[in-house]
Amino acid sequence: MREGLKTKKLTDISTVQTGKHDANHSDVKGKYAFFTCAYSPLLSNTKRFEGKCLILPGNGVNVGEVFYYDGEFDAYQRTYVINEIKINERFLYYYMKYSWRDINLNKQYGSATNFLKIGNFKDYEVSYPNSEEQKEIVSILDDAFASINKAKTNIERNIENAKELFLSKRENHIELLSKDLPLTPITDVCEKILAGGDKPKDYFSKTKTDECQIPIISNGEKNDGLYGFTKTPKVTKPSITVSARGTIGYTVFRNYPFVPIVRLIVLTPKDDMVAPEYLMRALQSLDILRTGSSIPQLTVPMIKTYSIPVPSMEKQKEITDSLNQLELLTKSSISNYKKELENLEELKKSILQKAFSGELTKKSVAA
Repeated sequence: MREGLKTKKLTDISTVQTGKHDANHSDVKGKYAFFTCAYSPLLSNTKRFEGKCLILPGNGVNVGEVFYYDGEFDAYQRTYVINEIKINERFLYYYMKYSWRDINLNKQYGSATNFLKIGNFKDYEVSYPNSEEQKEIVSILDDAFASINKAKTNIERNIENAKELFLSKRENHIELLSKDLPLTPITDVCEKILAGGDKPKDYFSKTKTDECQIPIISNGEKNDGLYGFTKTPKVTKPSITVSARGTIGYTVFRNYPFVPIVRLIVLTPKDDMVAPEYLMRALQSLDILRTGSSIPQLTVPMIKTYSIPVPSMEKQKEITDSLNQLELLTKSSISNYKKELENLEELKKSILQKAFSGELTKKSVAA
């Protein structure tokens, strides 16, 4: 920070409190915002705070975030509320957005769940100029961040549009076939349809070893469901796995030996009837497996009730090649969009750095 500023403890220029309720205090029909440690507030029927306040998660993955709220609300017992602020509230918001996370990065407590203590707030210092300069900085930052947020919204919309376009074309391929071909029960095109079992009791390792080389697969998108490694496979032929809990319907073609465990369903196709990759695309088109399915759990009997169109092997390859290419293009586009979002976040950091080092002007932001 530049010279000519006042520096005071945060607790000297504001009041720092926590909420008093647990998470169950929320009510979907509530009248007031109820802030927990999540990004978005819930609702409650009580209010304890009002006016221009800063809200900071006190534990969990969002520690380091700073939110600004002007209104009536209540808060979770692990959520910190800064109110009765004696300097420009928006200035303090941007100042803490700039430095709060970094200053407290190595000052968190707990092993299973990280959390902050009131001492983190008592030790935190704020350097600020006179009120007129605070207003000027806030005005520039508000305009700059509004433009950045608008750009972010457009990029996020582009990401969703890219995903929807791919899903639409994927489903359209199968729907067109459904009009021209009779539907074949999934049980007729698969050698086996089975649910994953328990984790191996013997020969289990979280990482690959000389003895444990066979992947253990559970549900979910993280690492494509990789859970660990074992010695002996249970599935040896190319198969499709489908998440039965959590990210329901997440499908993966696996052309290597593996062991499926709980929350996973495995479909092994008959070689002479359906290609594994085509079976995966056909499964993805089923209503029960589409993104956003509201069922709590997928079961083998559920999948067995469905049927799919089964064209010639040549046509199956044509469809899967087309969809694979489209998926690659979609992922590439989404990757580029995400890089743009990362660049915008870096731009925010750069602007905040200028703001609190005395380099911020409307001209510098525009540049």
